[in-house]
Amino acid sequence: MKRSRLVVVVILLIWFVISFVTNILGPLMPVIIKTYKLSLTMAAFLPFSFFLAYGIMSIPAGMLIEKIGEKRSMLIAFGLNFTGAALFSFYPLYEIALISLFAIGMGMAMLQVIINPLMRTAGGEENFAFYSVMGQLVFGLASFLSPFVFSYLVRTLSENPGANLLTSALGTLVGDHPDWTALYWLFTLIFVLMFALIYLLRIPVVKLKEDEKSGALETYIMLLGKKEVLLFFLGIVAYVGTEQALANWMSEFLSTYHGFAPEGEGARAVGWFWGLMSAGCLLGLALLKLWDSRAVLKVAVVCTAIVFSMAVFGPGTMALYTFPLTGFFISVMFSIIFSLALNSISLHHGSFSGILCSGIFGGALIPLIVGALGDWVGLRTAYLFIYLTLGYIYFVAVYARPIVANKTLSPGELFRRKAKPGSHHSRA
Repeated sequence: MKRSRLVVVVILLIWFVISFVTNILGPLMPVIIKTYKLSLTMAAFLPFSFFLAYGIMSIPAGMLIEKIGEKRSMLIAFGLNFTGAALFSFYPLYEIALISLFAIGMGMAMLQVIINPLMRTAGGEENFAFYSVMGQLVFGLASFLSPFVFSYLVRTLSENPGANLLTSALGTLVGDHPDWTALYWLFTLIFVLMFALIYLLRIPVVKLKEDEKSGALETYIMLLGKKEVLLFFLGIVAYVGTEQALANWMSEFLSTYHGFAPEGEGARAVGWFWGLMSAGCLLGLALLKLWDSRAVLKVAVVCTAIVFSMAVFGPGTMALYTFPLTGFFISVMFSIIFSLALNSISLHHGSFSGILCSGIFGGALIPLIVGALGDWVGLRTAYLFIYLTLGYIYFVAVYARPIVANKTLSPGELFRRKAKPGSHHSRA
């Protein structure tokens, strides 16, 4: 297998782009509702369109990549992203937004299926865990930054559009349309640059291990007949639904119940939600060296429920700080559920991973349920649905019986291992 540090850097850049574009919907939600005069249910169809594409595309993407290769698949993915972003940039209408987000979601789903095995090939199997953590941190950094970019663009375009070359160009492109649509012109430019970069880049051929390949239809049917597979699939649905419901409705909640500006405090709260999620990942790595992953998952669920309760029922200042703090406590959930799942069956991990990735559809379903309930009983009461998804994740932690458990160390062993000279030297 040919190693390439340049490809590793590009993959980290792709993680940044995926996150930067994907997680902007949260801070945008109150602005979109105001622009198009939408009900909460109609607004919820926007993330629904995006994450529906994940549910539909994850398994077919794996099959397509095996047929045409990583480079062509990545070009198709960025082509879909560009088409979706450009379409909405030229025609910023609610109906077009639904089509645009579905196209972008299809491209993002393809990219996520491609880049993990590509990272293993380009960076080397012995470095895969390190680079995977790097990818998570880059993902979190982009999610942290995107709301602040949104705030900056909206503020600058409304107050001083000629402040610099970028805002001047975006202001001209936006014209009479709402200032926030400048984000999609920015996304269009980013996707053009990424398409050109991938086109020019020499990408190593990924040779999947037999257990990593997408299986035949019969394999998926067989797996779906196993209760363990259904348990973890619904666990992914519950987690991604929880994450996206928190991120997507947080700013709207802060605006509706506490009067915080979506372009200011609301956007910053969403940014810190993703920033604290990255910090939580680092703590989670340490905890998983000391505790069984199921115990870590249980503690994470309980802490999330406590902080979430403070955010929903507390005063405005408390909500402003505790909503972002939920990101810190949910940060370890996805990786733990995914690893517990793969460690609970002995065969067909590639096909099982495709099924689990389809569970990202929860990011479409749960925010839609919360939005629909919000129109009926109010967003505060509707948000209580999150207790059900957290409860299910706790059930997964109780029920899971992995064949292989995560290796743990006592605090003394961990300290001695860190103190031992030369114990962490790695090959270049």
